[in-house]
This record gives sequence, structure tokens and C-alpha cells, in this order.
Amino acid sequence: MATTLNIKDAKGADAGSMEINEAWLEREKGEQAVKDSVVAFMAGCRAGTASTKTRGKVEGGGAKPWRQKGNGRARAGSSRSPVWRGGGIAFGPQPRSYDKKVNKKVEKLALRRAFTDRIDQNEIILVDEIPDMCVNEAPKTKNVVAYLEAIGAGQNVLLLDADVECCLELAARNLGSVMVMSAASVNPYILMYFRKVVITKAGLEVLGKRLG
Repeated sequence: MATTLNIKDAKGADAGSMEINEAWLEREKGEQAVKDSVVAFMAGCRAGTASTKTRGKVEGGGAKPWRQKGNGRARAGSSRSPVWRGGGIAFGPQPRSYDKKVNKKVEKLALRRAFTDRIDQNEIILVDEIPDMCVNEAPKTKNVVAYLEAIGAGQNVLLLDADVECCLELAARNLGSVMVMSAASVNPYILMYFRKVVITKAGLEVLGKRLG
């Protein structure tokens, strides 16, 4: 059975339908690919700047605290030993990269599976185009809010287009739960993060080239 999406105009009315290429969909496999892709993306977002000082990096401690023998205390060579208060850290974190490599085929499979799941859950809204959000060349957030309400997208939305208009991006940036992105840049994590995905016909064609 062919998968189709209804197309909505700027007022939320039906403006036709579009059949989705079956080569863009994947329902049989890809769950592990989605997990691997999401884990890799989130790992890549980590700063990896946590840093602790070893005993060699802690200032001081050059002199032996007391002589080796004859005072009844345990041997000590430095007051910056990890077992001493104020000493170094034995196995603390050091700056590192958390990047994980994901095979291109796995990433493509993950994107296809994530896209299919969003379609099956009726969480993708296909629109003819996103109207201009500027008034007298000034971006207006209220225009974005009104548009999203008209098409029934709510306030937790990912907006995808072939080319991101500067006016749309500026108008939507005050909305904390709305993201504007090019369809050529979206990944499985972002595709699944928002409750609704609004995509233009042009954006769907760009995304389809990545999925097919």
C-alpha cells in the first residue's frame, strides 16, 4: 500500500497530497542503527574538557615531609601524594574527545527508519511552502506562532525546508521549542526530538535524496 502525505497550505487547508517513494522508507530494520546514531550524536556534543591534576601537576610537594626512618610514621616522599589531603588525583578525568564514528550506511539507515517512524505516527506535516515571516522587512515571531497554529503543529516543532530563509530563522529563534533547519542537515536525533515535523515539498525532495 502506497504511503501518502496530505499537503497543507498556509491557512491549514488541504492542498493535495504527495506519494512517498518506498525507497525512502524502512520498517523492517534500523532500530539499532537509530540508537547508534543518537548515541554518537549526543557523545559528539560533549565538551570533554573535564580535567584534574595528577601528583605531578599539583604545585609544591618537592621536599620529603620527614625523614625515611626512625620517627614511627609511614614513609612519605611527597605531600602531594593522592592519599594526602591537597594532593593530586590518581585516576581523575582528563581532556578527551567523546566522538564516535558511525558508518555512512548505518547513518542513512537510521535516518530512513526515523523518518518512517515519524510518518507512521502521523507526526510529519507536509506543507506547500512556508510563508514569509517578515513585516516591513522585520521578522515577526507572532507570525510563526500563528502559522504553526493554523496548520495544527503546536509549539514543539522542527521546521525543515530546502533552503533556510534568514527571516524565518530570526522570527523563530525566540521560540524555545521551535527549530528551523535545512533538510540537508537534519539527523535522526533532531528528527525524533520534536513532537511535530513540518517539512515543505522542496525540503522533502532534498531529504529524499539522502534517504533513497
